[in-house]
Amino acid sequence: MNFDLSIFWEYLLRPSTVYLHGLWLTLSISVIAQALGTILGLFIALSGISKYRSLNLPARFFVWAFRGTPLLVQIVFVYTGMAAAGIFRFEDLDLGLFVLPGNIQAGVLALTLNEAAYMAEIIRAGIGSVGVGQTEASKSLGMTYPLYMRRIILPQAARVVIPPLGNEFNAMLKNTTLLSVIGVPELLLATQMVTTVTFRVFELYLVVACYFLTLTTLWGFVQAYIERRFGEPAARETNTQSFSAYRRIFGFGEAREPR
Repeated sequence: MNFDLSIFWEYLLRPSTVYLHGLWLTLSISVIAQALGTILGLFIALSGISKYRSLNLPARFFVWAFRGTPLLVQIVFVYTGMAAAGIFRFEDLDLGLFVLPGNIQAGVLALTLNEAAYMAEIIRAGIGSVGVGQTEASKSLGMTYPLYMRRIILPQAARVVIPPLGNEFNAMLKNTTLLSVIGVPELLLATQMVTTVTFRVFELYLVVACYFLTLTTLWGFVQAYIERRFGEPAARETNTQSFSAYRRIFGFGEAREPR
């Protein structure tokens, strides 16, 4: 087996600027796409449960289309397909301090739209978990739809939405690797660029796997904290009782039923 341990440790502990730029780009795209996808998903979820067909039909079609097609196809369609069809071409955008390349804009848009479809279903399920009596009580107090959704329904739904939201961000971190097909120099494409020079494929892909494992593990701890802080009281008590580092990372052990 041709494995050079020194190269593995060198790139793992002393990453080049190409790696660091790819890591920064992966994190930035993940955070922006997840935030925009969550906001858009909220509006799509509210439209989907609306009694007006002019709102719920487009929302259902959007969720159906983006959940039913591969994310890779959506990325290529947004960046290459739309340009080829003459619909829209993403050009580099000069923001003053830096230039935002067109492929990154297209990548963020594709990830945002895909994530919005999944978040819409998650948020819709969260809203559905709130008892109907809450809505009826709010209406009896004279609250308008926007008011009781903002003050009564959505805060309670958020407790149900938080755990799957964390899982979605975990998936988002890994989905950014798909942007390499449109030339976005995130962590995977950065690794491919280095391997073309060094020809150390096994060592460098093992390094990028370690980077992603580190990112998702760190996020696992952040997610556990958020769930304990803002999650449902029963789930929060369960997490507090069963939480430990190795259980969070590897999923070992059983969560006990709250008393």
